[in-house]
Amino acid sequence: MLARLRRGPRAPFALLVALTACGTLGMHMIIPALPATAAALGVGAGTIQLAITLYLVGLAIGQLVYGPVSDRFGRRPVLLAGFSLYTAAGFVAAAAPNAAALIVARVFQSLGACSGLVLGRAIVRDAATADRAAGQLALLTLVMSAVPAIAPVIGGYATAYVGWRASYFVLAAFGAITLVLTYVFLPETLGSRDGGRGARSMFYSYVRLLSSRAFCGYAIGGACTTTSFYAFMSASPFIFEHMLHRPPQEVGLYYLVLMCGVGLGGLSANRLAGRLRPRTALRIANALAIAGATTFALADATGWLNVASMVGPVTLFMVGAGMASPFAITGAVSVSPQAIGAASGLYGFVQMGYGVFCTIVVETWRPGAVFPVATVLLGSALVGQAALAMAVRRM
Repeated sequence: MLARLRRGPRAPFALLVALTACGTLGMHMIIPALPATAAALGVGAGTIQLAITLYLVGLAIGQLVYGPVSDRFGRRPVLLAGFSLYTAAGFVAAAAPNAAALIVARVFQSLGACSGLVLGRAIVRDAATADRAAGQLALLTLVMSAVPAIAPVIGGYATAYVGWRASYFVLAAFGAITLVLTYVFLPETLGSRDGGRGARSMFYSYVRLLSSRAFCGYAIGGACTTTSFYAFMSASPFIFEHMLHRPPQEVGLYYLVLMCGVGLGGLSANRLAGRLRPRTALRIANALAIAGATTFALADATGWLNVASMVGPVTLFMVGAGMASPFAITGAVSVSPQAIGAASGLYGFVQMGYGVFCTIVVETWRPGAVFPVATVLLGSALVGQAALAMAVRRM
């Protein structure tokens, strides 16, 4: 039985949603604008997709730092520093004169955004015992899924009626508002005894976590089930707009449907937490993801690809991802109660690192084609099933 942590001060739930959502907002809002951005800056699809790929790289690398640093110095000061960087880089990206400046600004924006991804999860775990954290993280996933669901719709209409820079300005403004709210309303949730143990080196914390088969299973399984979706996000705007000839504002609505799948999965996880064993819940979640990825691959292989046969199966995949994510995160950050921040950061690094790998695969294999995307989703769902099964056997 894992040791129970003392409950710390509670952060406002709406603020946790905003903190955690900023990283994914930076991904989703600009997706409908990618073709227009490439045309305006005079670059190809492969070049402008670096605004997504390198954003993921920044999210991955930054999470290795934020977790242990927050274990040492506290959640609040680290979040304030991270969101200051996110906001400043966001305004630079919005005013970028060329693709190189935009991509560099996006990297710094991601380095700031990942503070919210790491520490939002850590703050939930600070104030809850392990047996309650899965339900609370599932609720956070459910509510948070509405934000990136709406983001592509806003980005699509902003691009169509204002221009490609509009999405970047909205992201920067949202970061500035979140920074102010964090300064005013966020308490420090890290207990004094946790801060003392967080003084251990990052290297020691990561070695200890990587030596745990349970942690590795949850981290790899969670990554395969969730961030493999970034392969679809990177390639799909070009598939929708160039192959299926859909306008950017309509593409944003398709992503709304997909993110509703994440919300449905999160709601299911919230209802199942405490009622089903994690092993059973994760098997159900992965079965849904595998079914969705298989159907999507078959639609492409049989020549029946259209908007419905593309959005429908991927939405089912996202239901499975939304359902699996809270159980995988809770399992990963509960492996070592003395290093919750480090575990959250390392988990996020594995997630985003795998997302980078998936986007690189679809961008270099056959850019703009459906087959590589379908292959990545199906292969990831199968590997995720095996990794999560290993994790639950080790707990």
